[in-house]
Amino acid sequence: MTQAPPPTEETVRNLVRSLLKEGAGSLDVRPVAGSGGHVTWWVGARHVLRLAPDREAALRQRRELRVRDLVRPHLPVAVPVSVAHGEWAPGLTYTLDAKVPGGSAPEHDVSALGEADLAGLLTGLREVPVRQAEALGVPRAAPRSLEDLRTAAEDAAERLAAADEFDAVRLHQFTPPGAVQLAAQGGGAVLVHHGLTAAHLVVSADGRVRGVLGWADVVLGDPAEDIAVLALAVGAPAAVRAATLAGYGARPCLRGLWLARCDSLVDLAARLAGRGDASLPALRKRLRHAWEAILLERVTELRGTDADADADADDTDDADDGL
Repeated sequence: MTQAPPPTEETVRNLVRSLLKEGAGSLDVRPVAGSGGHVTWWVGARHVLRLAPDREAALRQRRELRVRDLVRPHLPVAVPVSVAHGEWAPGLTYTLDAKVPGGSAPEHDVSALGEADLAGLLTGLREVPVRQAEALGVPRAAPRSLEDLRTAAEDAAERLAAADEFDAVRLHQFTPPGAVQLAAQGGGAVLVHHGLTAAHLVVSADGRVRGVLGWADVVLGDPAEDIAVLALAVGAPAAVRAATLAGYGARPCLRGLWLARCDSLVDLAARLAGRGDASLPALRKRLRHAWEAILLERVTELRGTDADADADADDTDDADDGL
């Protein structure tokens, strides 16, 4: 595997000088904390430089640039634009992106208009032609088993209850038959961002969602996965309202809700056991968001078809409070 030593500030400055030329020497260049798979640097106030640390990340970054161009016409929110890209070391890529103005979801709450922005995002992802995405190398991902995830969540809930982190009784409402009913339906694969976390949502001070970052992990798969991650990021009611506005019925909305709730339990329990490096406050916030109650789960009785589920969802556009 091609891999270079982590870039130094001097390496980054030299690259930035070659790309921006005039005025580059006076720009503030500093690493972004928690940048994950890409080594990421702020370049002044207007640019972000991301460097792939190994060949696998370079392949994903090349695909990401193509995917961003593919999705941009379909979305009502901004997608980062690369002002320069190439190799910073043999076989290892970089992209210098224009910064999308705004903060992140942890900094600003998403407003009602922001939920409409999220609905437009989900709608646009569904409209991206699957064949075009496949031609760019976007992989397919099989839907996860809610039955298996529920079993893992039961164990996690008991451990969290013992640590006084969660009331395990709350999970009892999600029964084994319920997990079966919410199995993913065949033939419903769409482009899934697969990372609509709070850090990847660019939110303005008025609560509008202005842009979406982090397009390296897109797949063709279960749209409930994006609903789930939104529930963890902005809260279950806002995520379900956005999905409903995007035309999703009760089944995918409830599937996304329970994916989020089970994930929140499993992830927090794993971190308390010493696995992973996510911050405990962030994981606890994700759990609170996922377990916010929604009206949809009170008024919907799944009857086995999407048509029935869609009919149930028609009256839930304004669902915001819960149990």
